[in-house]
Amino acid sequence: MNDENSPFLARLDAVAADIEVLLDKLLAATPEPGELSRPARLIEAMRYASLNGGKRFRPFLVVETSALFAVPRQNALMAGAALECVHCYSLVHDDLPAMDNDDLRRGQPTAHKKFDEATAILAGDGLLTFAFDILSRQQTHADPRVRIELVMALARASGVGGMAGGQMLDLAAEGRFVQSRAALEFSEKDVRTLQAMKTGALLRFACQAGGILAAASPEQRAALERYGSAVGQAFQIADDLLDLEGDPALVGKQTGKDAAAGKATLVSVLGVPVAKARLKELVTAAEQALAPFGSSAAVLIEGARFVADRHA
Repeated sequence: MNDENSPFLARLDAVAADIEVLLDKLLAATPEPGELSRPARLIEAMRYASLNGGKRFRPFLVVETSALFAVPRQNALMAGAALECVHCYSLVHDDLPAMDNDDLRRGQPTAHKKFDEATAILAGDGLLTFAFDILSRQQTHADPRVRIELVMALARASGVGGMAGGQMLDLAAEGRFVQSRAALEFSEKDVRTLQAMKTGALLRFACQAGGILAAASPEQRAALERYGSAVGQAFQIADDLLDLEGDPALVGKQTGKDAAAGKATLVSVLGVPVAKARLKELVTAAEQALAPFGSSAAVLIEGARFVADRHA
């Protein structure tokens, strides 16, 4: 699976390269029609936060779920670029002193360390807003109804009922807003809800986007959503295990911070052995969800295994 010559890794790298080129073009210094100016420091910070980093796994899921239906690659890349802007904004804001207070991201200084807090906040704001600019463009899909559906789905995945709400629950689990330790008792169900919102929502959207772009059947969309849900849960468990057991040099940021902050994770609730067993069950669930697509979904199955097996 982690063989450098793996067809899966070649596909993942190809999407990453295409997304890099597209984001570089979209985040150029020249203003678009309707924009008065693109302040140099702000566009530099937005580019710093979104270019030259990450595996681009979320756009990969958009591209590969779209490929199940022969959606034009450029349409999928546009939707993937929009999703990556939301993801990168979330990393910029998560790293801020008021949130996780991280100095490193992908082995490089975080945006607020490279620039300053105010610039980092605005860069995150800019990337979030820009995501919906991208989705609204005709290059994303010729049918405005499809574009509206993508906008709504990404807004729901990103906002109060998705990633932003999950971040609030995560801060609450650290005890930011309570005095009593008894109020910090999070059940497995509580943690699963938190993680399904904070991390899982964008990964589910990545899989839903392919079905939206293709105007897929309700049954096909449901299968992709089941796959995305399983991959989202697996991604978070693997991330929690990396924080506990990972090598900071490989992970690209400080590890051990979840336990130090008292974060609620499935690893802390279930214990490492049970969490690792759950990870395997989720990979199986992801594979089963894709059964209706047969061999054409092979690369997505490898994607689920990659999530569970990653070391960085």
